[in-house]
Amino acid sequence: MEGYRCLRILPRIVVLIAVVPLGGCLSRSRPVARTSTARLQTATGKDLIERINAEATEIQTLKAAVGIAVSVGGSRLGKITEYQEIRGYILARKPSSLRMIGLFPILQSHVFDMVSSGQEFKLWIPSKNQFIVGGNEQASPSTEPLGNLRPQVIYDALFLQAVDLQNELAVLEGSEHEVIDHRTQKATLRPDYSLDIIKQNGHQWYLSRKVVFDRTDLRPHQQLLYDEHGSIVTDVHYDEYREINGVCFPTNIQIWRPREEYSINLQITNLTINRPIMDDQFVLQIPAGAGLASR
Repeated sequence: MEGYRCLRILPRIVVLIAVVPLGGCLSRSRPVARTSTARLQTATGKDLIERINAEATEIQTLKAAVGIAVSVGGSRLGKITEYQEIRGYILARKPSSLRMIGLFPILQSHVFDMVSSGQEFKLWIPSKNQFIVGGNEQASPSTEPLGNLRPQVIYDALFLQAVDLQNELAVLEGSEHEVIDHRTQKATLRPDYSLDIIKQNGHQWYLSRKVVFDRTDLRPHQQLLYDEHGSIVTDVHYDEYREINGVCFPTNIQIWRPREEYSINLQITNLTINRPIMDDQFVLQIPAGAGLASR
C-alpha cells in the first residue's frame, strides 16, 4: 500500500520538476519607465485656456540673442545632415512681424537675413548673392538648410496664439510624457495635460493645435500644429524656462517640421520682452546686384 502511494505521487513530482525550470525560458522581464514621483498640480480646461490667453496678451514684443542649430533630413531623404551652430538675433512683434538674422561664428558677417510681416517673407543669403521673396505657406522639401525656412514657423513657435472662445473649442485630456530624471539619468513618465484646440474651416471642425502642459509647473512643454487633414505640420518643444520682467519664457525651443524634414533648435542667450520695436527694423531691401528669386 505504501509503495502504491509513492507510485501515485511520483508522476506529480516529476511534472513539477519538469515545469519549474521552464518558467525562466517562457518569460522574461524588461525595464520600463516608471511614473514620476514629482509633486503634481491640477487644473481645469478653463484654467489652462486662461493661462494661454494671459500669456498671449502679456507678451507683445521680444528681442533675443540666440544660438541656431539646424538639421535637414529624415526617412524620405535617407540621411540627416547637421549644420554647425551659428549665432543670431530675433525680433518679433505682434500681430505678425518677425526678423531673424544668422551670423557666422567668427567673422560675425551675415549667413542670412529674413523678415516677414505676415503673408509674405523676404530672405537675403549673401554667400549666394540671392534675395528670395515668397509666401509663408509650406515650402517644398529641400536639402538646403535655408531652403525650407519660413519666418511664420518661428513666429508661431515663439508666440502661443490665444484661444478664440467664439470660434474655437478647447478639450482637456490627461496623458503623460517621457522625461529623463536628472538625478538618476533614467527615463520616467510624467503626467501632463493636453489642451486640444478645435476650429472650423467653414465646412467642418478639425484639430488645429494641441498644447501640452507639464503638471509639475503647468507650463507648456510642447505645441503641435495640424493641418485640416489631421497631419502634424509643426512640433515644438519648450524647455529651460526663465523669468524675464515677470514673464516666464522658455530659453530652449526645438522646432521640427516633419513634412519638409528639417529641425531648428533655438537656444536663447539673452532676451528682452515688451520693449518697443520700430517699423523700420522689419524692413529688408534687396541689395544692389543681388539675384532675385521667388519661392
